Amino acid sequence: MATTDTVYNTTTTEQQSKTRKWLIVPSENLEKIRFAIKVIEVLLSFVAFVMEEVVSNCSHCGPLYFFEFVSCTAFLFTLLLLILLASPLHQRVGINSWPTLDFGYTTAMAFLFLLASVVFAADNGQTSLEQGTVAFGFMATVAFFADFGYFLKVRGIPCRKENNPPEDHTSTPEIEKLNSNGTE
Repeated sequence: MATTDTVYNTTTTEQQSKTRKWLIVPSENLEKIRFAIKVIEVLLSFVAFVMEEVVSNCSHCGPLYFFEFVSCTAFLFTLLLLILLASPLHQRVGINSWPTLDFGYTTAMAFLFLLASVVFAADNGQTSLEQGTVAFGFMATVAFFADFGYFLKVRGIPCRKENNPPEDHTSTPEIEKLNSNGTE
């Protein structure tokens, strides 16, 4: 009986006792450098959002509210994307093309943050708090563009790779039938 326990214990309990990693960096979706850049994006967009929330007076509130929307969205969704890409949770979500989603999101946030920062810089009360908020907005913009650039350098544009796979004309069934001349 002791020998069967030893055999079963070595094959079953080791697999059950393995703990799952909650952080997978680097992975097929996120390299170490991009992980660091995404952490910086989260921190800078959070600081920009908090600083914007502290602004108490505004003469024209439209640019402030647009900056608030963009910085809050960037903070929350980048944090969510970071958690999903750096953990096994991305395997449980029904998304098959994480690189395309990540590339599209990062590109959109880079341009939105740039637009929000430019608009808020052009129309604010010129207080030191508002100027600091704009500065963090531009720093977050630079981080998103750095992420975008690094993604392009390492992986290229993911939409093109998936939509236009290289075709191998030598092994298509039609050509094989034509080449066999009906000898099959």
